[in-house]
Amino acid sequence: MTDGEDHGGDSPDSDEETVVRRDRFAGGPAREFLSSLADDERIFAADLAVDRAHVVMLVEQDVIEADVAGEILAALDDIEAAGHDALPDGEDVHEAIESAVIERVGPDGGKMHTARSRNDEVAACIRYRLRADVLALVETLVGAREQLLEVAREHDETVMPGYTHLQPAQPTTVAHWVLSYEQALQRDTARLLDAYERVNRSPLGSAAFAGTPFDVDRKRTADLLGFDAVAENSMDASASRDFLVEVTSAVATLATTLSGLAEDVVVMASKGHVDLDDDYSSTSSIMPQKKNPDTLELVRGRTGDATAGLNGLLTNLKGQPRAYNRDLQRAGRHAWDAIDSVAESVEVAAGAVATADWPEETLAAAACEGFATATGVADLLAMAGVPFRTAHEVVAEAAAQLGPDEDAPDYEALSAVAEDVLGAPLAEYVEREAVEQALDPAESVAMRDSRGGPAPEAVAAQVSVAEETLATDREALTDRQTAVETAHDRRQTEVNRFA
Repeated sequence: MTDGEDHGGDSPDSDEETVVRRDRFAGGPAREFLSSLADDERIFAADLAVDRAHVVMLVEQDVIEADVAGEILAALDDIEAAGHDALPDGEDVHEAIESAVIERVGPDGGKMHTARSRNDEVAACIRYRLRADVLALVETLVGAREQLLEVAREHDETVMPGYTHLQPAQPTTVAHWVLSYEQALQRDTARLLDAYERVNRSPLGSAAFAGTPFDVDRKRTADLLGFDAVAENSMDASASRDFLVEVTSAVATLATTLSGLAEDVVVMASKGHVDLDDDYSSTSSIMPQKKNPDTLELVRGRTGDATAGLNGLLTNLKGQPRAYNRDLQRAGRHAWDAIDSVAESVEVAAGAVATADWPEETLAAAACEGFATATGVADLLAMAGVPFRTAHEVVAEAAAQLGPDEDAPDYEALSAVAEDVLGAPLAEYVEREAVEQALDPAESVAMRDSRGGPAPEAVAAQVSVAEETLATDREALTDRQTAVETAHDRRQTEVNRFA
């Protein structure tokens, strides 16, 4: 994407001077190297919108004549209908569109570029397109979170093993596991919405970096383009790309969230703890019995696209002096590649979880493995007044005495160890029924009803809060989408006055 510097943006050139300047820099082996026209297809529509808003403002400010503005705006309509592929050769999409306008209108078409530079023009185009990508990604996230919440509602009592260090740790539920990722996606959504506020500011009217002597109305073009505010300092507005860094960082963080979810599902699938739908699986080219979680492996692998994008962008921007440098031509692609890759990952990861089958009997049996209910027994002793470290010692000693085929000690074994360590049988501290319940994974889960825990009541409370947050985020998304659509309609109305 080109941020090609325009040295004539702040003052009108004669037609002859313009031709001479273009001819001088029109050829040579570096021409193709400099061009970003193919890559700029992504901001083709954005550039047309920026052009229209700028032309409307120019005629309203009496900088150009109304009839000339009408011809330019009509030409832009024609160029839009023809599409990006019909543009003439150019260094970038901005130059190509301007050349196409001049081909249709004549020399007066060059007045479209009055009082601006390609520097502020491309900065506006990047922001215009980036905000659309951010909103599209937020919309995808909102849908994904709704899918995860549906799984949580359905599986609030489906017990499953929980792990730390990939070792059996404590029983939990499918709902509790799913909600852990839904909550992470809440934060990913919030980061993107927060970044949007700094993306959605207009740099248009800053020119190359030092403003313009023309009587431009920067707020007017901001309003016509749906920007919430003007990026005030003209040098910062044209040169800065930290908004790209912020969005790409949020996208890389989102990718990391998805990678964790994907890794969990891949491991679960290897143990038979989840059965992915065929739409999210593949088989081996040689081993017919295989059902591989390939889509989740690709979600995990695509994380590298986003983190590489962030690293590439930061490396690109590091050490660039103010104000404009051609390095910036390579900056935007890092963000676009990261966004495109991760947006697909969101849909695949959520879809895989939402359509998966969770074998309840297999999961319940796995939740017993490795004496995963040990903490519940220790908690019972601690609640009876035994210091937790002592209770921990009792249960650890009982675990150490387990045979190779035993998943958990029975009541008698626990009581014998308690008498050795505590000097009294277990019944002196905890009733047998309570201990036997604590040894059951489902009952162990039910004990953990503290805020945020896996017990069904605690999960229901989490779902309720998550639904409220989701509704708030959906409303914020709708408000931003409506503001952009309203600006589009407003801009079109103004264009129609002249075109």
